[in-house]
Amino acid sequence: MTSPEPAELPSDAGGSAARSAHMFQGLRRGRRGRGGGGEPTVVPEAEFRSYYGRPVLKAPVWEWKIAAYLFCGGLAAGSSVVAAGADLTNRPALRRSSRLGALGALLASLYFLVSDLGRPARFHHMLRVFKPTSPMSVGTWILSAFGAGAGAAAVSEMVPARWRGTWPARLLRRLARPLGVSAAATAPGVASYTAVLLSHTAVPGWSEVRDELPFVFVGSAAASGGGFGMLCAPVAEAGPARAFAAVGAAGELVASRVMEHRLGLVGEVYREGHVGRLRRASEALTVAGLAGTLLVAHRSRAGAAASGLALLAGSALQRFGVFEAGVASTKDPKYVVVPQRERLDAKNGAKTT
Repeated sequence: MTSPEPAELPSDAGGSAARSAHMFQGLRRGRRGRGGGGEPTVVPEAEFRSYYGRPVLKAPVWEWKIAAYLFCGGLAAGSSVVAAGADLTNRPALRRSSRLGALGALLASLYFLVSDLGRPARFHHMLRVFKPTSPMSVGTWILSAFGAGAGAAAVSEMVPARWRGTWPARLLRRLARPLGVSAAATAPGVASYTAVLLSHTAVPGWSEVRDELPFVFVGSAAASGGGFGMLCAPVAEAGPARAFAAVGAAGELVASRVMEHRLGLVGEVYREGHVGRLRRASEALTVAGLAGTLLVAHRSRAGAAASGLALLAGSALQRFGVFEAGVASTKDPKYVVVPQRERLDAKNGAKTT
């Protein structure tokens, strides 16, 4: 007598069997204990999902204008440093172009910021108090101090010739140098406070790079400021701009590589997809601009302009890449959960040792 053929399984039996095998996967591997053995587990491997497929964090509501604000603020800071150096070394063409560039970039950055916020009064409200523990409060005051010095120095360059003999114009001309130097002194704060502001959010793509991002932004600001000076000033006067651009570009490249190397899992959002293409383009342009600055910018006006444009474009793409990476990191729960668990495990391990 032959055994009967097995009845057909229901259509979902295969899926149920697979789920059961997945749940009891610990029976094969076990949970390692001190003696090498362990107890089986019926807990399935973690899958980083959220209710109804929604992300754990809400994506930032900021638009591309904030990325443009980051770039223009860095350009204003870098240009003010170049302008102060040109003023102290008697390079009038470089001083004039850099002062005007700093003012123009500052006004553009304020436009992008206010346009995205939608309510200009919010900036005014930040000046009612000074809160050292708030990056936004400190940054607002730094930006205000920077803007006063950079603006006055730039206005001194725009006084018409027929008015330069008047006492207000003479007074402004005498104050232009100390005001320009004061703007240069606050420029590092302007270039870096936005990095601190971003990294003090819950966005993994920004909070996980809190130690390296200020160096990336400062290097990017120096590269763009020096590049702008090379683009606008004669080769004979652009020596300080070339030196500043080279140091900034090299610092940006090194800091960016260190940042990506230390990111761990969250580094995926910086290397893949649209963000990865932005950052690779940024690095290529910055490398090209640095090479041109060192090799041809001191001999050729066209070479200096091309190198300056490459550095400006690389700096802009750097800011847009960082901004887009932060937005992308909020869309997958694993970028939130895994780093938190790693920090918790490291903390618990330190307590037990």
